[in-house]
Amino acid sequence: MSTESIYLDNHATTRCDPQVVEAMLPYFCETFGNASSEGHDAGQAARDAVESARATIATAIGAAPNEIIFTSGATESNNLAIRGIADRMRRRGNRFVTSAIEHPSLLAPLERLAKRGFALTQVGVAQHRQVDAGVIDRDQFAESLGDDVCLASVMLASNEIGVIEPVAELSHLCSQRDIPFHSDATQAVGKIPVDVDTLGVDMLSFTAHKLYGPKGIGALYVRKPPTGPRLDPQIIGGGQQSGRRAGTLNVPGIVGFAKAVELCIEQMESESARLAQMRNQLAVAITACVTQCEICGPDLDATDSAGRALRLPHNLNVLIAGRDAQAIIARITDIAISSG
Repeated sequence: MSTESIYLDNHATTRCDPQVVEAMLPYFCETFGNASSEGHDAGQAARDAVESARATIATAIGAAPNEIIFTSGATESNNLAIRGIADRMRRRGNRFVTSAIEHPSLLAPLERLAKRGFALTQVGVAQHRQVDAGVIDRDQFAESLGDDVCLASVMLASNEIGVIEPVAELSHLCSQRDIPFHSDATQAVGKIPVDVDTLGVDMLSFTAHKLYGPKGIGALYVRKPPTGPRLDPQIIGGGQQSGRRAGTLNVPGIVGFAKAVELCIEQMESESARLAQMRNQLAVAITACVTQCEICGPDLDATDSAGRALRLPHNLNVLIAGRDAQAIIARITDIAISSG
Protein backbone atom coordinates (compact mmCIF):
# COMPACT_ATOMS: atom_id res chain seq x y z
CA MET A 1 0.00 0.00 0.00
CA SER A 2 1.11 3.56 -0.64
CA THR A 3 1.79 5.90 2.26
CA GLU A 4 -1.36 7.83 1.35
CA SER A 5 -3.63 4.77 1.47
CA ILE A 6 -6.03 4.16 4.36
CA TYR A 7 -6.22 0.60 5.68
CA LEU A 8 -9.61 -0.29 7.18
CA ASP A 9 -9.60 -4.07 6.70
CA ASN A 10 -8.24 -5.22 10.04
CA HIS A 11 -10.83 -7.98 10.38
CA ALA A 12 -9.11 -9.64 7.40
CA THR A 13 -5.58 -9.16 8.68
CA THR A 14 -3.50 -6.71 10.67
CA ARG A 15 -0.10 -5.16 10.19
CA CYS A 16 2.59 -7.04 12.09
CA ASP A 17 3.69 -4.88 15.01
CA PRO A 18 7.38 -3.87 14.75
CA GLN A 19 7.94 -5.15 18.29
CA VAL A 20 6.60 -8.53 17.18
CA VAL A 21 8.97 -8.62 14.22
CA GLU A 22 11.87 -7.71 16.50
CA ALA A 23 10.99 -10.56 18.88
CA MET A 24 10.86 -13.05 15.99
CA LEU A 25 14.10 -12.14 14.20
CA PRO A 26 16.58 -14.10 16.37
CA TYR A 27 14.64 -17.31 15.73
CA PHE A 28 15.31 -17.27 12.00
CA CYS A 29 19.10 -17.17 11.91
CA GLU A 30 20.45 -17.36 15.46
CA THR A 31 18.20 -19.61 17.56
CA PHE A 32 17.16 -21.63 14.52
CA GLY A 33 16.98 -25.16 15.94
CA ASN A 34 14.10 -27.60 15.63
CA ALA A 35 12.07 -27.50 18.84
CA SER A 36 11.67 -31.29 18.63
CA SER A 37 15.45 -31.86 18.61
CA GLU A 38 16.09 -32.17 22.33
CA GLY A 39 19.53 -33.77 22.07
CA HIS A 40 21.48 -30.56 21.51
CA ASP A 41 21.55 -26.95 22.68
CA ALA A 42 20.10 -25.47 19.48
CA GLY A 43 17.01 -27.65 19.70
CA GLN A 44 16.59 -27.10 23.43
CA ALA A 45 16.82 -23.31 23.01
CA ALA A 46 14.06 -23.43 20.39
CA ARG A 47 11.96 -25.68 22.62
CA ASP A 48 12.40 -23.32 25.57
CA ALA A 49 11.22 -20.40 23.40
CA VAL A 50 8.15 -22.36 22.30
CA GLU A 51 7.19 -23.37 25.83
CA SER A 52 7.68 -19.83 27.15
CA ALA A 53 5.43 -18.52 24.36
CA ARG A 54 2.89 -21.26 25.03
CA ALA A 55 2.72 -20.19 28.69
CA THR A 56 2.25 -16.52 27.73
CA ILE A 57 -0.59 -17.30 25.33
CA ALA A 58 -2.26 -19.70 27.76
CA THR A 59 -2.16 -17.15 30.59
CA ALA A 60 -3.77 -14.53 28.34
CA ILE A 61 -6.93 -16.64 27.99
CA GLY A 62 -6.91 -18.23 31.46
CA ALA A 63 -5.74 -21.64 30.24
CA ALA A 64 -2.96 -24.05 31.19
CA PRO A 65 0.02 -24.32 28.80
CA ASN A 66 -0.68 -27.98 28.02
CA GLU A 67 -4.17 -26.99 26.81
CA ILE A 68 -2.72 -25.03 23.87
CA ILE A 69 -2.20 -26.75 20.49
CA PHE A 70 -0.34 -24.66 17.91
CA THR A 71 -1.75 -24.77 14.37
CA SER A 72 -1.23 -22.91 11.10
CA GLY A 73 -4.10 -20.53 11.91
CA ALA A 74 -7.74 -20.34 12.95
CA THR A 75 -8.94 -22.20 9.86
CA GLU A 76 -6.93 -25.25 10.86
CA SER A 77 -7.97 -24.80 14.50
CA ASN A 78 -11.64 -24.83 13.51
CA ASN A 79 -11.12 -27.88 11.32
CA LEU A 80 -9.30 -29.72 14.12
CA ALA A 81 -12.09 -28.94 16.58
CA ILE A 82 -14.88 -30.02 14.21
CA ARG A 83 -13.32 -32.94 12.39
CA GLY A 84 -11.27 -34.05 15.38
CA ILE A 85 -14.34 -34.61 17.50
CA ALA A 86 -16.63 -36.03 14.79
CA ASP A 87 -15.54 -39.67 14.79
CA ARG A 88 -14.73 -39.68 18.50
CA MET A 89 -18.21 -38.57 19.44
CA ARG A 90 -20.23 -40.38 16.77
CA ARG A 91 -21.07 -43.21 19.13
CA ARG A 92 -22.89 -40.57 21.22
CA GLY A 93 -24.54 -38.70 18.37
CA ASN A 94 -24.00 -37.34 14.90
CA ARG A 95 -25.46 -33.84 15.00
CA PHE A 96 -23.67 -30.50 15.24
CA VAL A 97 -25.33 -27.29 16.44
CA THR A 98 -24.03 -23.90 15.35
CA SER A 99 -25.23 -20.40 14.44
CA ALA A 100 -26.31 -19.18 11.02
CA ILE A 101 -23.51 -16.59 10.81
CA GLU A 102 -20.38 -18.67 11.43
CA HIS A 103 -17.16 -18.22 9.43
CA PRO A 104 -16.75 -20.45 6.35
CA SER A 105 -13.77 -22.18 7.99
CA LEU A 106 -16.25 -23.68 10.42
CA LEU A 107 -19.24 -24.18 8.13
CA ALA A 108 -17.26 -25.84 5.33
CA PRO A 109 -16.01 -28.80 7.41
CA LEU A 110 -19.51 -29.20 8.84
CA GLU A 111 -20.97 -29.31 5.34
CA ARG A 112 -18.40 -31.93 4.34
CA LEU A 113 -19.29 -34.02 7.40
CA ALA A 114 -22.94 -33.76 6.36
CA LYS A 115 -22.01 -35.71 3.23
CA ARG A 116 -20.78 -38.48 5.52
CA GLY A 117 -24.09 -38.73 7.34
CA PHE A 118 -23.67 -36.15 10.08
CA ALA A 119 -26.51 -33.69 10.70
CA LEU A 120 -26.29 -29.93 11.15
CA THR A 121 -28.63 -27.54 12.98
CA GLN A 122 -28.05 -23.83 12.33
CA VAL A 123 -29.68 -21.53 14.87
CA GLY A 124 -31.00 -18.16 13.75
CA VAL A 125 -29.95 -14.72 14.98
CA ALA A 126 -31.67 -11.38 15.60
CA GLN A 127 -32.33 -9.65 12.27
CA HIS A 128 -31.17 -6.41 10.68
CA ARG A 129 -32.48 -3.19 12.28
CA GLN A 130 -32.88 -4.83 15.68
CA VAL A 131 -30.83 -3.37 18.54
CA ASP A 132 -29.17 -6.74 19.07
CA ALA A 133 -28.90 -7.71 15.39
CA GLY A 134 -26.75 -10.81 14.99
CA VAL A 135 -27.20 -12.14 18.52
CA ILE A 136 -28.13 -15.81 18.51
CA ASP A 137 -31.64 -16.87 19.47
CA ARG A 138 -31.03 -18.37 22.93
CA ASP A 139 -34.38 -20.19 23.10
CA GLN A 140 -33.91 -21.76 19.70
CA PHE A 141 -30.37 -22.79 20.67
CA ALA A 142 -31.62 -24.43 23.87
CA GLU A 143 -34.35 -26.26 21.97
CA SER A 144 -31.81 -27.55 19.45
CA LEU A 145 -29.79 -29.41 22.09
CA GLY A 146 -30.47 -33.11 22.42
CA ASP A 147 -28.85 -36.44 23.18
CA ASP A 148 -27.78 -36.80 19.54
CA VAL A 149 -25.58 -33.65 19.60
CA CYS A 150 -21.84 -34.36 19.49
CA LEU A 151 -20.70 -30.71 19.51
CA ALA A 152 -22.09 -27.16 19.64
CA SER A 153 -20.02 -24.33 18.19
CA VAL A 154 -20.82 -20.61 18.22
CA MET A 155 -18.35 -17.82 17.43
CA LEU A 156 -17.45 -15.39 20.19
CA ALA A 157 -17.34 -12.36 17.87
CA SER A 158 -18.29 -11.83 14.23
CA ASN A 159 -15.75 -10.78 11.61
CA GLU A 160 -18.47 -8.99 9.63
CA ILE A 161 -20.93 -7.22 11.92
CA GLY A 162 -18.86 -7.35 15.10
CA VAL A 163 -21.58 -8.89 17.25
CA ILE A 164 -20.38 -10.49 20.49
CA GLU A 165 -22.33 -13.66 21.19
CA PRO A 166 -23.47 -14.80 24.70
CA VAL A 167 -21.04 -17.72 24.68
CA ALA A 168 -20.98 -18.19 28.46
CA GLU A 169 -24.78 -18.68 28.52
CA LEU A 170 -24.68 -21.06 25.57
CA SER A 171 -21.86 -23.16 26.95
CA HIS A 172 -23.69 -23.45 30.27
CA LEU A 173 -26.73 -24.87 28.47
CA CYS A 174 -24.42 -27.39 26.81
CA SER A 175 -22.66 -28.38 30.03
CA GLN A 176 -26.04 -29.24 31.54
CA ARG A 177 -26.47 -31.76 28.73
CA ASP A 178 -22.83 -32.93 28.77
CA ILE A 179 -22.35 -31.55 25.23
CA PRO A 180 -18.86 -30.25 24.31
CA PHE A 181 -18.79 -26.57 23.30
CA HIS A 182 -16.37 -24.87 20.88
CA SER A 183 -16.06 -21.19 20.04
CA ASP A 184 -14.25 -19.44 17.20
CA ALA A 185 -12.67 -16.50 19.04
CA THR A 186 -10.51 -15.35 16.14
CA GLN A 187 -11.88 -11.80 16.22
CA ALA A 188 -12.07 -11.59 20.01
CA VAL A 189 -8.72 -12.62 21.49
CA GLY A 190 -6.57 -9.53 21.99
CA LYS A 191 -9.53 -7.21 21.38
CA ILE A 192 -11.84 -7.98 24.32
CA PRO A 193 -11.23 -9.91 27.57
CA VAL A 194 -11.32 -13.66 26.93
CA ASP A 195 -11.18 -16.23 29.73
CA VAL A 196 -11.92 -19.85 28.92
CA ASP A 197 -13.25 -20.64 32.38
CA THR A 198 -15.54 -17.61 32.47
CA LEU A 199 -16.80 -18.56 29.02
CA GLY A 200 -17.08 -22.21 29.99
CA VAL A 201 -15.79 -23.41 26.61
CA ASP A 202 -14.18 -26.78 25.97
CA MET A 203 -12.36 -25.57 22.85
CA LEU A 204 -11.43 -22.13 21.52
CA SER A 205 -9.86 -21.17 18.16
CA PHE A 206 -7.74 -18.06 17.58
CA THR A 207 -4.84 -16.82 15.46
CA ALA A 208 -1.97 -14.34 15.45
CA HIS A 209 -2.50 -12.29 12.31
CA LYS A 210 -5.76 -10.78 13.57
CA LEU A 211 -3.97 -9.20 16.55
CA TYR A 212 -0.85 -7.67 14.96
CA GLY A 213 1.11 -10.92 14.88
CA PRO A 214 2.48 -12.99 11.97
CA LYS A 215 0.44 -14.99 9.49
CA GLY A 216 0.61 -18.78 9.47
CA ILE A 217 0.38 -19.42 13.21
CA GLY A 218 -2.71 -20.02 15.32
CA ALA A 219 -3.88 -22.08 18.25
CA LEU A 220 -6.65 -24.29 19.50
CA TYR A 221 -7.36 -24.35 23.22
CA VAL A 222 -8.62 -27.78 24.30
CA ARG A 223 -9.68 -28.24 27.90
CA LYS A 224 -7.58 -31.00 29.43
CA PRO A 225 -9.08 -34.34 30.48
CA PRO A 226 -11.05 -35.60 32.25
CA THR A 227 -13.58 -32.85 31.51
CA GLY A 228 -12.22 -31.79 28.14
CA PRO A 229 -12.93 -33.55 24.83
CA ARG A 230 -10.52 -35.95 23.15
CA LEU A 231 -9.77 -35.20 19.50
CA ASP A 232 -8.53 -37.36 16.65
CA PRO A 233 -5.48 -35.56 15.21
CA GLN A 234 -5.93 -34.36 11.64
CA ILE A 235 -2.21 -34.03 10.83
CA ILE A 236 -0.16 -37.07 11.81
CA GLY A 237 3.30 -38.48 11.32
CA GLY A 238 5.69 -36.52 13.51
CA GLY A 239 4.35 -36.97 17.01
CA GLN A 240 4.82 -33.30 17.91
CA GLN A 241 2.61 -31.65 20.55
CA SER A 242 1.96 -34.99 22.25
CA GLY A 243 0.61 -36.40 18.99
CA ARG A 244 -2.26 -33.93 18.88
CA ARG A 245 -0.94 -32.06 15.82
CA ALA A 246 2.14 -33.26 13.95
CA GLY A 247 4.53 -31.00 12.08
CA THR A 248 7.73 -29.07 12.79
CA LEU A 249 6.84 -26.17 15.05
CA ASN A 250 7.01 -22.65 13.59
CA VAL A 251 9.28 -21.25 16.29
CA PRO A 252 9.54 -17.65 14.99
CA GLY A 253 5.78 -17.55 14.42
CA ILE A 254 5.02 -18.91 17.89
CA VAL A 255 7.36 -16.38 19.52
CA GLY A 256 5.73 -13.58 17.50
CA PHE A 257 2.26 -14.85 18.39
CA ALA A 258 3.08 -14.63 22.10
CA LYS A 259 4.56 -11.13 21.77
CA ALA A 260 1.49 -9.91 19.88
CA VAL A 261 -0.84 -11.36 22.53
CA GLU A 262 1.24 -9.78 25.28
CA LEU A 263 1.10 -6.33 23.65
CA CYS A 264 -2.65 -6.56 23.00
CA ILE A 265 -3.42 -7.52 26.58
CA GLU A 266 -1.28 -4.66 27.91
CA GLN A 267 -2.97 -2.07 25.69
CA MET A 268 -6.49 -3.51 25.47
CA GLU A 269 -8.36 -1.06 27.67
CA SER A 270 -6.90 2.13 26.18
CA GLU A 271 -6.87 0.79 22.62
CA SER A 272 -10.50 -0.33 22.80
CA ALA A 273 -11.59 3.11 23.95
CA ARG A 274 -9.55 4.80 21.21
CA LEU A 275 -10.88 2.54 18.46
CA ALA A 276 -14.49 2.83 19.62
CA GLN A 277 -14.25 6.62 19.53
CA MET A 278 -12.76 6.57 16.02
CA ARG A 279 -15.35 4.02 14.86
CA ASN A 280 -18.23 6.11 16.17
CA GLN A 281 -16.83 9.26 14.57
CA LEU A 282 -16.55 7.48 11.23
CA ALA A 283 -20.09 6.11 11.51
CA VAL A 284 -21.52 9.57 12.14
CA ALA A 285 -19.62 11.00 9.18
CA ILE A 286 -20.66 8.26 6.75
CA THR A 287 -24.34 8.23 7.68
CA ALA A 288 -24.47 12.03 7.55
CA CYS A 289 -23.13 12.34 4.02
CA VAL A 290 -24.31 9.13 2.34
CA THR A 291 -28.03 8.81 1.61
CA GLN A 292 -29.85 5.55 2.38
CA CYS A 293 -26.99 4.35 4.54
CA GLU A 294 -27.61 2.07 7.52
CA ILE A 295 -25.39 0.46 10.13
CA CYS A 296 -25.55 -3.33 10.14
CA GLY A 297 -25.23 -5.37 13.31
CA PRO A 298 -25.96 -4.31 16.89
CA ASP A 299 -26.33 -0.63 17.73
CA LEU A 300 -22.89 0.86 18.32
CA ASP A 301 -23.63 1.44 22.00
CA ALA A 302 -25.84 -1.62 22.56
CA THR A 303 -25.28 -3.68 25.72
CA ASP A 304 -26.72 -6.88 27.12
CA SER A 305 -28.67 -7.22 30.37
CA ALA A 306 -25.40 -7.27 32.34
CA GLY A 307 -24.16 -4.06 30.71
CA ARG A 308 -21.59 -5.78 28.47
CA ALA A 309 -21.04 -4.40 24.96
CA LEU A 310 -22.77 -6.31 22.15
CA ARG A 311 -20.31 -5.13 19.50
CA LEU A 312 -16.55 -5.17 19.07
CA PRO A 313 -15.13 -1.67 19.62
CA HIS A 314 -13.31 -1.60 16.28
CA ASN A 315 -16.09 -2.89 14.04
CA LEU A 316 -18.20 -0.91 11.58
CA ASN A 317 -20.41 -2.44 8.88
CA VAL A 318 -22.68 -0.30 6.72
CA LEU A 319 -25.32 -0.95 4.08
CA ILE A 320 -25.88 1.54 1.25
CA ALA A 321 -29.20 0.79 -0.38
CA GLY A 322 -29.18 0.29 -4.12
CA ARG A 323 -25.39 0.25 -4.42
CA ASP A 324 -23.14 -2.67 -5.32
CA ALA A 325 -20.45 -3.13 -2.68
CA GLN A 326 -17.80 -4.39 -5.08
CA ALA A 327 -18.39 -1.47 -7.41
CA ILE A 328 -17.85 0.96 -4.54
CA ILE A 329 -14.70 -0.84 -3.42
CA ALA A 330 -13.32 -0.79 -6.99
CA ARG A 331 -13.70 3.00 -7.16
CA ILE A 332 -11.99 3.84 -3.85
CA THR A 333 -8.72 2.04 -4.40
CA ASP A 334 -6.88 4.19 -1.86
CA ILE A 335 -9.07 2.84 0.99
CA ALA A 336 -8.83 -0.85 1.96
CA ILE A 337 -12.25 -2.19 2.98
CA SER A 338 -14.13 -5.48 2.56
CA SER A 339 -17.70 -6.47 1.81
CA GLY A 340 -19.56 -9.18 3.69
